[in-house]
Formats: sequence, C-alpha cells, structure tokens
Amino acid sequence: MEGWSLPGFDLDRFVRETLAEDLGEGLPGGGRDVTSESVIPADARFSGVMDSRDAIVVAGLPIAEAFFRALDPAMTVERLVDEGAEVEAGANLICLEGNARAMLTAERSALNIVQHLSGVATLTREYVRAMDNPRCVLLDTRKTIPGLRHLEKYAVRMGGGRNHRMGLWDAAMIKDNHVLVAGSVGEAVRRAVAAGVREIICEVDRIEQIEPALAGGATRLLLDNMEPETLREAITLVAGRVPTEASGGINLQTIKAKAATGVDYVSVGRLTQSAPAADIGLDFTPL
Repeated sequence: MEGWSLPGFDLDRFVRETLAEDLGEGLPGGGRDVTSESVIPADARFSGVMDSRDAIVVAGLPIAEAFFRALDPAMTVERLVDEGAEVEAGANLICLEGNARAMLTAERSALNIVQHLSGVATLTREYVRAMDNPRCVLLDTRKTIPGLRHLEKYAVRMGGGRNHRMGLWDAAMIKDNHVLVAGSVGEAVRRAVAAGVREIICEVDRIEQIEPALAGGATRLLLDNMEPETLREAITLVAGRVPTEASGGINLQTIKAKAATGVDYVSVGRLTQSAPAADIGLDFTPL
C-alpha cells in the first residue's frame, strides 16, 4: 500500500494469501464468500466504522485498509488515528464506505490483524511503563507466530519497544546448546569470531562465564535468569566493556527491579508470544 511498507514484508502477498485462506481457494467448493454472495446484492453498499472497545495502543490500520481495498479498490477508507497512538475505549479508528460484499468478506481478516497487532503494541506499552527507566531499552525476541514476525515486531515498535534480532541471520546468539557442542563459552564465542561474525550475543547464566565470553570476543552479554542482586554483580564485572541484556521470565512485576540494576536492555518474549488481542469491532450501516 502506498505510504506504508516494512522491509522484508510483502503486504500484497500477505493480504492475498490471508484472503485466499478465508475464502477456501483451491478447496472443493471454495473460492467464494457463500454467505455474502447469497444474502447481499452485488451492488449493495455499506458504510462502516471500526472502533476500539478497550483503551489500546493502535497498530495495524494500514494492513486492515489493504484488505478492504484488495476487494474493492474504489472503497473510501479514512484512518482516524495514527499508528502507535494511544486511544481510549470507544475511539473510532477507521471509517469505510464501499461495496457491501467486499466489506463483509474482508472484515474478519482486517479485524484479526488489528486486534492482534494492537494487543502486542498495548502490552509493549504496559511493559515500558512498568519498567519506568528511560536509560534501559525494552526488546522483543524471536518468540513470534510463524509468518507474522515482521508485523509483530512492527507492533512492538508502535508500543515503544525496540527489536532484537529479526532472525537467525543478523547476529549470532550463543546459547547453552551451542556451548555444549563447542565445549565452553569462550570456545563458542571464538568460533563465531573466527567465522567473521560481527555481532555476537553470548548468553551467560553464571557469573564465572562472563570473563571467558568477553575474552572470546562477545559484543553483548545476555544475562539469563539472574535475580537483581546477581545482575548488579555481573554488570560490575562487565564494567561497561559491552552492552548487557537481562532476560528470562521477566514480567510486569519484576521488570522495574531488573532494569534498575543498570542493564542496557531487557528482553521479554511474551510481548509477541502471549499478548492478548485487543477488543476491536466493526459496525456496518447499509447505504
């Protein structure tokens, strides 16, 4: 869609494949919205309003618009709020006017994506506020729904968080299983350095792993499942040589204490893995 894009994400393909799934394309008897075709006249027109029933952080409206325009390119769509805006319950998000069948066929796909992405953005904003620490950065993880990573990480940004790795390609992250094969933290990091990897994040869950990881050439330490007291000890040992990240089981009740230890980042998998959908509806009026 003109004016909105994400690097690495094909919006037209996503819309096409999502609608094809709902319409049952390729299945016996599929490829149509049997309810709308049998009940709604082909030339009928609707106006519609998408609104939030909760106080939310908005994300996904351009994608919703793309679903409607895919089925009725002439549809009038007016987005009433910006992406990343925080709105109160009852706020109108989008106004629509166009072909009634197209609107009804696209409705569920459009709502699904806005509900999910706004849920991710809203939960992210809750974590940023609970952290209450402008010098510490909230990160997401790779715990995303397959096929939705670019969108979910976009929603995290709308909520005020930042993105960790986009995938397996943009940084090395050495974890316990890599260490198990390499024989030690230091050796695992050295192998990544020797392979020419520029960004090497090394997970450590014990204080004694810190110096070998740094000596090997790690560019960031992921301090896993450490309590605040241990985090502070670890940060003192690192002494600013590389950025530090706290991770593992962090929730709204614990994030403030962990961020206050002096870590540079806090990563939370549940931002994308467990965010509840926002309550958003779409009401139509025949014209």
